[in-house]
Amino acid sequence: MSKMSRREFAKGAAALAPLAFAPFSLTAQTAPSDKFDIVVAGAGHNSLVTAAYLAKAGYRVVVLEYRPQVGGGVKTEEVTLPGFKHDTCSTAHGGIQANPLMRNDELHLIRDYGIEYIQADPIYHMPFPDGSYITQWRDLDRTCDEFGKFSKKDAAAYRRMHDENEAIRPVFDGNGLTPLGFGGKTVAERLAEHPQGKIWQRRLAMSQWEILRDNFEDDHCRAFMMGTPPSMSPPQYPMSGRSAYSAIRTSRPIPKGGSGILTQALAKFIEANNGVVLTNKAVTRLIVENGKCVGVECADGSSYRGEKAVLSTIHVKQLVDMAPRELWGHDFLDGVDTWEGEISEIVAHYASKEPPKYPVSGGTLAVCESAILVTPARLLRYAHDFPNNTVGLDDPPLTVFCSTVADPSRAPAGMHTIKVIGLQPYDLKEGAKHWDSIKDEVAESNLNYLRKFAPNLTDDKILGKFIVSPLDIERRNPHMWHGSVHAGSSEPAQSGNMRPMPGWAQYRMPIPGLYQTGACTYPGGSVTGAPGRNAAMVMLKDFGTSLEEVVKKA
Repeated sequence: MSKMSRREFAKGAAALAPLAFAPFSLTAQTAPSDKFDIVVAGAGHNSLVTAAYLAKAGYRVVVLEYRPQVGGGVKTEEVTLPGFKHDTCSTAHGGIQANPLMRNDELHLIRDYGIEYIQADPIYHMPFPDGSYITQWRDLDRTCDEFGKFSKKDAAAYRRMHDENEAIRPVFDGNGLTPLGFGGKTVAERLAEHPQGKIWQRRLAMSQWEILRDNFEDDHCRAFMMGTPPSMSPPQYPMSGRSAYSAIRTSRPIPKGGSGILTQALAKFIEANNGVVLTNKAVTRLIVENGKCVGVECADGSSYRGEKAVLSTIHVKQLVDMAPRELWGHDFLDGVDTWEGEISEIVAHYASKEPPKYPVSGGTLAVCESAILVTPARLLRYAHDFPNNTVGLDDPPLTVFCSTVADPSRAPAGMHTIKVIGLQPYDLKEGAKHWDSIKDEVAESNLNYLRKFAPNLTDDKILGKFIVSPLDIERRNPHMWHGSVHAGSSEPAQSGNMRPMPGWAQYRMPIPGLYQTGACTYPGGSVTGAPGRNAAMVMLKDFGTSLEEVVKKA
């Protein structure tokens, strides 16, 4: 699949298109004939963030998106039935809250474009086969009491890890929100000055499983800490220790109206600042003249030129095929050739009459986000299943979103949207295309397993469904290479200054005039907006100004 062209991707995606509505379509599909300063290839949330800052700076920007709707992995679509708004990739927006884009409302997306975040309570719920459960609440004491049902030692461990995490937070706050080499102390330098720095240096080098195994004694508590939600890498892999603290949270904010509200606001901001956003524009080639990237060509024969730069959010696996390979350099090509994917997902979207209702003491509980992990050992198995291309249907670890519990605006009155995510390998022994034959069976197996814990979800409650396999994820968004919703693994070889590869982590590409953002770039995937804002900082500096000066503009 790494050699598949974007035209071929579009053909595969076309099979999914008839079910996908675009309730928030934006612009006409032709651009004015005047010139642009910057051409942006791809309209994921990071490239839209970069384009928004550049547009605010006064540069004429055109954004080209190959799908009918902008957003990439931050998108809301009516894929089951009209009126049911499904987040077709990301749902929770926790990571972006620390970004000055949102924290300081730098582009006034909250003030002027109506972005509003909902803090659901409870935050998470995990039921177990023996009828017990752990519910995570925004109140720390209440959550500790949930762990205490299984082990007083584990309740104390959760509180201790919470306090440790809060104490070290200033060291990690802002990590990834500044381009590498832009000054300021690195995390390693800050840890060296911190009283607990040596302990955390060791923790960061350990695996998630080692930390959770050593701090918790009960498997129910260990399962909750590992599976809410599970990492996209096996938990026993080295240098995943920071993930051991990811389940310690006091919120999981979701945008009112759907995940795509964020990217729609960014697109509207770009247009309000003299930019152009075009959909159904698949970029297929970079225009390189005199050794500099000066524009792009699209599958429909159109071309767009940028007087100052081209910004890409195309996956590096496809990007290198859009210009002569000798222009990239051996080190960059080697990094592309050795790029690794992550554990991928099979996702089932349902329109439903009811949310999942989990039996609890005194009745049932409906929550925005829940997870099922029967034992830690089941998640540890991914270290075997993923490299061996093994589909596991027994006791599947699941993440379940029912955002309509807290945000009824996403469905008709009294109705609900449900998203069931299972982790599975992209590559199969029969080949990735075998997913077309088995995806319905795997999704049905996951639903039936969920019904063991939420028995109210009988067939008569399900009004519509839309199944997306790991292969479909790639077809719908080529940036999610091999079904990697974060564009690829975040293991040590693809993290920090090695994302996308050593020497090229500052958003400038080997071809002059070409910049890169998105999940392929530092600090990686998830909805943080960090790669987008960082790329804007680098580009604005190269253009002779700064992001700080741009933000000050009225």
